[in-house]
Parts: sequence; C-alpha cells; structure tokens
Amino acid sequence: MNETPQYPRRISCNEMDFELRLMQRGDEAAALAFANTLPPHDLLFLQRDIRNPKVVGAWLDQIERGAITSLVAESNGKIQGCAAIVRDDLSWSPHVGELRVVVGESVRGSGLGRQLVQAAFAHAVSLGLEKLVARMTPDQRGAIAVFEEMGFRAEALLRDYVRDADGVTHDIVILSLEVSRSRAQREAYGYDQAF
Repeated sequence: MNETPQYPRRISCNEMDFELRLMQRGDEAAALAFANTLPPHDLLFLQRDIRNPKVVGAWLDQIERGAITSLVAESNGKIQGCAAIVRDDLSWSPHVGELRVVVGESVRGSGLGRQLVQAAFAHAVSLGLEKLVARMTPDQRGAIAVFEEMGFRAEALLRDYVRDADGVTHDIVILSLEVSRSRAQREAYGYDQAF
C-alpha cells in the first residue's frame, strides 16, 4: 500500500479556500444541510438519497467500518463538496472502488470537483485499489469532462436505470479508470506531485 494522504489540509480553487478533511461522526447535520441544497437530479447517480437522515447515518456507519472513505470540502463552516470511495472487500471485486463526487451549486466551476476527484484518486491509490468506477447521468457534462480529464473512460450506458421522485426514468453512464496505468502515466509526466 502507498502512503495515506494527510487531512485536514487547505486547498484553493479559483481564489476560494476550502478545508479538505475526512468525514466523521458528528457531520450528520452538515451533510444533510449540504445534500438538501443540491438539485434532486444531481443525486440520481447515488444509490441512496443522501437527503434522508437514515441514509446519512448508514453512510457514517460504513465509514466507521472502513467500507467508505469520504472527504468533505468546507468553506465558511459549511460543506461545499464531498467525495466518497465505496468498496466492498467481501465482493468479487475487492480491487474496485466506486468514486462518488458531489459539489454545491454555488461553487461549481471553481475547480473544487476536480480537486475532490484528485484527492479521492490519491486516497484510492493508498488503499491499493486497482480500478475506479464513477456513475452519473449523461447530461452531467461538466462532471463527465472532469472525470475524462483525469483519465476515466466511458464503459457502459444503462438505459432507464434510475427513477426520480416523479417516476421519470433516467440513463446512467459508467466511467472507469485503471489506477496503476493512470498512476504510471502521471508519474511519467511529472504530475504525481499534484495529486
């Protein structure tokens, strides 16, 4: 395994400062407040509705069990973005992690999403994960662009995979990244220090 990134730490995105730290017990209210600021459509790629207090409680339980690693980016005492690496050591795919990233509307375009993806990638490397996958709706073009810039490539389109609160179905696109190949490319080009 590789060295685990150290938190908390300060990051700057487009002249905005954030504290990046691991999510922990006690963050329930802040996580719910953040989730409730997000448009419902932005949450469709998640397998559970993080606006539900029981879901946030289960999320924190999984963090404590080591099944999820979550990073939060805070500014002015509020969560502005979050990244999670979800893995299941008892599955047929213990070498695969799912990367989930959400960024508040007020800070989109600042580069925070990119910083969260990069930080989560570094954490995935430290966990020894070999492959990362990410899900999103095809209309989330900005998010797809950020993941593609990081080396993720489209692998699948699942038609009518999720249903919103109004009963309308939506497609989900799955992107993936081979961690070791991506890491070797970053090191070859001298980008490894940035992550």
